[in-house]
Amino acid sequence: MPRSSSARAPKAVPQAAIDPTPFQITAARVRQFVALRDLGVAPENLRAGEPPDDDIPLLADTLFAAGQLQPVTVRPGRRKEKAHMALDGRRRFLALKLLVEQGRIDDGFLVDIFVETDPARQAAVVVLTNTAVPVHVADVIGAIGRMLASKLEVPAIARALGYAEIEIKRLAALSALPEVALDAMKAGRLTLKQAKLLARLPDRDEQVALARMALDGHGFQDWRVNERLDVSEVNAGDARCTLIGPERYAAAGGRTEADLFGERAPVLLDPALLTESWTTRAREIALIFEAEGLTVHVTAGAEPDLPDDLETPGYVYGGMLPAAEMAAWREARSRHEVASETAAEVLAGTTEPAPADAVLVEMIRAKLVMDQLALGGRAVTILVLSPDRRTGVHVRSWTPVEPDIVEDPDAQTDDDREVDPPAAPFSPPQAAAPEPEVDGVGHALHALRTEVATRGLIRALADNPKTAMTALIARLFGQVVSRAHRPRGESALGITAQAFNPAGGRVIETLDGVVRQRLDDRRAAWEASGLTAIGWIHGLDDADRATFLAELTALTLDLREERTSLIRRSARAEAAELAALADADLTRHWTPDGPFLTPHSKPLLLGMLEAMDQADVRAAALKKPDLVALVAEQAAERRWAPASLSWIVAPDPDEGETDPAEAPDDDGVAAGDPGADGQAVEAVDAEAGDAEAGASGGADEDDGAGAFEVTTAGVYALVRAAE
Repeated sequence: MPRSSSARAPKAVPQAAIDPTPFQITAARVRQFVALRDLGVAPENLRAGEPPDDDIPLLADTLFAAGQLQPVTVRPGRRKEKAHMALDGRRRFLALKLLVEQGRIDDGFLVDIFVETDPARQAAVVVLTNTAVPVHVADVIGAIGRMLASKLEVPAIARALGYAEIEIKRLAALSALPEVALDAMKAGRLTLKQAKLLARLPDRDEQVALARMALDGHGFQDWRVNERLDVSEVNAGDARCTLIGPERYAAAGGRTEADLFGERAPVLLDPALLTESWTTRAREIALIFEAEGLTVHVTAGAEPDLPDDLETPGYVYGGMLPAAEMAAWREARSRHEVASETAAEVLAGTTEPAPADAVLVEMIRAKLVMDQLALGGRAVTILVLSPDRRTGVHVRSWTPVEPDIVEDPDAQTDDDREVDPPAAPFSPPQAAAPEPEVDGVGHALHALRTEVATRGLIRALADNPKTAMTALIARLFGQVVSRAHRPRGESALGITAQAFNPAGGRVIETLDGVVRQRLDDRRAAWEASGLTAIGWIHGLDDADRATFLAELTALTLDLREERTSLIRRSARAEAAELAALADADLTRHWTPDGPFLTPHSKPLLLGMLEAMDQADVRAAALKKPDLVALVAEQAAERRWAPASLSWIVAPDPDEGETDPAEAPDDDGVAAGDPGADGQAVEAVDAEAGDAEAGASGGADEDDGAGAFEVTTAGVYALVRAAE
């Protein structure tokens, strides 16, 4: 029977006996003396290569008088290096070299050194040298890169320096930048935030070119980098994500890439899957309404190609509908707003179909009721569903256009015409008209501009009864003199008039919306009076009657031009005269808003910023919605609108002796000089602080300068990590 063997249990050894103390680590270093000629500055020294500072001569005198009091820590030299390379003590080394140049010592002077062979202790010495003197974050980035090159792992560096691994990874990513980029940072030509943008570019040649441009003083074109990064890039803030959510996208096989620096939204690497998932979900909702007989188009991209004989509800204002229908529409609008808010709250918490579909269907039904009331009770036949950032689904409704039968008020029979036409027709003089801006402007945009300009002049005339009365009298004069034999119809006056309301346009609340509301209030007052219209109007005082006339006249203005090739020069000439008489200034009541700016191209929007003296290359990197919001904000702040919306004719600089300083600005219409407040203020990059650099303290936030400090415990942790 084999003998059982027993082993004595090992005796527990105290942890303190295993782990060396910081004193033991320091005592184990090799101390010796080497000739100055055999000593150099290690490239990983954070200040290697920097020129001597002004205090080096004073330090040299101190060393010559008192000797070297503190050893220099070195590592063994590598190929083509000196025998010993200083990890700290760069200023002492430079002071000794100065003494050699002065002939006070020779290059055989013995320098007191500690030789460090352990990579972890070498790294600790490098960062420890900066406890007294602030260093630039570019130096820290370079040091991290050299630590990585010496096979030191990111977790070890993070533990030693007391920072999260993600912060060291960010610095490590920046350490891969070309040397010229770090030089530009140290020169103050490249901010930390711009360096992060540069690090995201995959093309190193492009990195070098952009960094060289910045270093040479030509600035860093953030927009170029952002533009490159935004090409074919869909992030987690996309409107489709509101309905889908990250879980459904991931379940469909979609991949997500987080930004290393945490500054950009996570990128969705499979946008086709996102579109497919959103379309599938939207189709599930669409089936409910298709079963009720509606035609539903689901699109996550361009608008569907719909027939031309359809119309969608426009802006609904007081007086547009009978009183009872108007009240019903306002109630329906309130229900739709409540349903939309509910849908947004539910989708913010969950994207599961059961709860989401219920609130979305309710929201769409409320939208249908509201739109059908706005259409005068006509049934909606087509729905278009598209992504919406807030509610997940944006709804637009369409119905066939109701044909209008309009009798031509100018129709004439043969009996109505003069037998003998005048021999020489009179050609009245014409006032100067502003030239339209059509370069780079399409027909639709030109129509939009002239529409908004018309609404602006409507407001100006409505606020100036005398000019409005002049316009009305001029119109009456033209009607009576040139059309003496035209039929009068059923009215006592042979005047035809129509309120300005182009198809597909929108009433602007602060412009023609105010005028329409005034007239609606007058209609309500007349209905409540119990008098005939003539009796009620005759009872108004002269000032009120004149204002009433101004409002009615103003609302008949129509200066819209449907195409850039259909310029109404005579109408423009009249508008110029009226604008001058009424002292029209669009910016008193309105500045460009989102719906007006959205149809403009990015170059046109950037041109508006330039016209406001707010040109910034970074604006070109913004996506279209963000750029629209920026232009609207700047325009509102400065009470500015494009010159193309003004009917005032700018004076010819070649005529007269007008002082250029007093001439109107051709780039825009502004309600006053912005003065110092109109100057562009460039935001300072505030990301060069402790959190991102992991190494800066008390630094200038724009250039990344700061302190980099390692405690004794940090050094000890670094040593242990390398063992």
